[in-house]
Amino acid sequence: MDKKETATTDTTEQRIFDAAHEVFVQKGLDGTKMQEIADRAGINKALLHYYYRSKEKLYEMVAKGVITRAIPVIRQTLESDLPLKEKIEAFIDFYINLISKNTFVPMFILGEVNKHPQYFVEHILPKDLPQPQKFLQQLEAEIAAGHIRPIRPEHLVVNIVSMCVFPFLAKPMAAIILGMPEEEIKAFLLERKTAVKDFVFAALRPDPTA
Repeated sequence: MDKKETATTDTTEQRIFDAAHEVFVQKGLDGTKMQEIADRAGINKALLHYYYRSKEKLYEMVAKGVITRAIPVIRQTLESDLPLKEKIEAFIDFYINLISKNTFVPMFILGEVNKHPQYFVEHILPKDLPQPQKFLQQLEAEIAAGHIRPIRPEHLVVNIVSMCVFPFLAKPMAAIILGMPEEEIKAFLLERKTAVKDFVFAALRPDPTA
């Protein structure tokens, strides 16, 4: 394959990825049709199937691309020299921004981890995962200094991730229960950055009566 053919292949595949990403964000896996992806990419359905034989495989590859780009940013944040508070704030901001632009990814991860955990670890997750040692050392130092209350690090991480992700997973239910139209729900979800940070730091505040 010469350079011109390679460039054409790369361009076509990128158009497919971009189109698939748009449709998956809007409609999720179940609501997406391969024909719609082909139409948005400006190609015929036969060519789309030449690149990806199934909607599920394309869904996996697009989600994997998002995860692969996100992990180095998360790793850089956790392993940086930022103070603990700024590190938590940066993680929450990045994570919620990421999910708001890739709303299908949490559902993909949840499904794959439950159905194919070994495959997810071996083929989806990047090998160079964030190392938590520095974050844990900072947390222990802040606890020892009395700046935050004692908390098991695993609980802190799970609490933060859960508060970031759950509203997006439960968006349809939240829209019904809260009675919000689509645009209001979108604004509410972006407000989660401030709400989660306020909640986390209030929960970490040392008890003055202790």
